[in-house]
Amino acid sequence: MSRAGRPVLDTTPATSQRMSAQSSQDTKIEVQLRSLLHGRGLRYRVHQRPLRGLRRAGDVVFSRAKVAVFVDGCFWHGCPTHGTWPKRNSQFWREKIEANVRRDRDTDAALKQAGWVAVRVWEHEDPAEAADRVTALVRARAQRTPTACPTGSRSARQLP
Repeated sequence: MSRAGRPVLDTTPATSQRMSAQSSQDTKIEVQLRSLLHGRGLRYRVHQRPLRGLRRAGDVVFSRAKVAVFVDGCFWHGCPTHGTWPKRNSQFWREKIEANVRRDRDTDAALKQAGWVAVRVWEHEDPAEAADRVTALVRARAQRTPTACPTGSRSARQLP
């Protein structure tokens, strides 16, 4: 065990370098997806926490429509199609990936409870197809969202 309470992994220098080179933000599919969404006229926030107190940030967040998009890596989030279990340090990685999957489910449940929709996009998905799904959902939810009062008030009151 290291001083931080984490196990010291038995890794080769090449593995260590490869793992630290993995980007957690602005991955290729994330950038492509954002570009497609922006090209369709959608505006969003990037790497923002959708809810106060939620310690997880969405990759693309549509606050008004209450839609949070998470682009998940196949390895890190246990993709049933492309996820793999490493042979080396297998117990550590199994626990780590299973914890990530549980955290994803907890995040989705917390967002749902607050009236949000979480959209999960796998890194192997076609960005255009993912953009189609997200666009349809955001536009459908934006139509249901009340708008501000015409008097200039910032509250969205319902008129009798």
